[in-house]
Amino acid sequence: MPRFTIHHVTKYTYDGPVRDSANQILLFPIKDEYQEVLKQQLSITGEPNVDIYKDYYGNDTGSFMHAEPHTGLKIDSKVEVITKSRPAPFDAAGKEEQWQYLQQIRHHLPFIDFLRQEPFSSQEEIKKLGLIKEAALLTPLEAAKTLKTYVYDHFKYIQGVTSVESTLDEVWTLKAGVCQDFAHILAVMLRLVHIPAKYVSGYVCPNRQDMRGEGATHAWVEAYIPFVGWVGLDPTNNCLVDDLHVRLAVGRSFNDCSPVKGTYKGSFNHVLEVGVSVSYENGPKTQETLTVLTPQPVKNGGQEQNSYRRYIEMMQQQQQ
Repeated sequence: MPRFTIHHVTKYTYDGPVRDSANQILLFPIKDEYQEVLKQQLSITGEPNVDIYKDYYGNDTGSFMHAEPHTGLKIDSKVEVITKSRPAPFDAAGKEEQWQYLQQIRHHLPFIDFLRQEPFSSQEEIKKLGLIKEAALLTPLEAAKTLKTYVYDHFKYIQGVTSVESTLDEVWTLKAGVCQDFAHILAVMLRLVHIPAKYVSGYVCPNRQDMRGEGATHAWVEAYIPFVGWVGLDPTNNCLVDDLHVRLAVGRSFNDCSPVKGTYKGSFNHVLEVGVSVSYENGPKTQETLTVLTPQPVKNGGQEQNSYRRYIEMMQQQQQ
């Protein structure tokens, strides 16, 4: 059973004093039979009281207010977690029986939200893909794995090309992004073939195994497989989720699972920096890793666009 210490730091730096900062945090790892939280230390600028409650999706959610004028806000979480291996998913029934079962549960409360599709103009283009049309020829598990591999093969992993505000249409056009974009696209494709899909936020803890998403928050998808349950699929690394992934929260999309979000009073701009590091037990010792803060990408547009996005736009213009 791997044992990880995860250090997650979020830092806002403002151009001038702001006040009445109201924030919501989803920084409390899920506790279940596959994940045990041993301890957690949470430090926040101003030492506000943090109210913790369950949100609509069952995530432990914290809220706090920092009312006094301040020029920076730092949220520092250090958590120690043990993860446990999951049994390999399998087809517990025949293909037709499984698809029929998915049809039967599509209006059941635990699945409605995870089948609901958000509107975007590229949806019809995705529906025309051969693997979407042929999904019913496979079992739901086989279809989910095939879609996972499609996203891995057809989207480039490029940091900074998108931001948390990038739309599905932007990601589909670019065919590039980071883990949250890969997960978002995979969830869309699974829902199009009537497989309930959860967006999952958390961390990947590779233990020297060179996985994408290391040193940052990570995202993947859980697909509901009939008679088996929720199966984790990581399209960024083209793998099934096991004991190297630590889950923070689940929802329909990134908006439901954002580790930190909030608002404040003041007209000043701000810089957001985030750092994540994972230390892991290595025999009798713990391998320590430095937590480095990295500025987060802003919404692409104008002078903030990077070279890859400009290249894609030029190619599209030439084709018109």
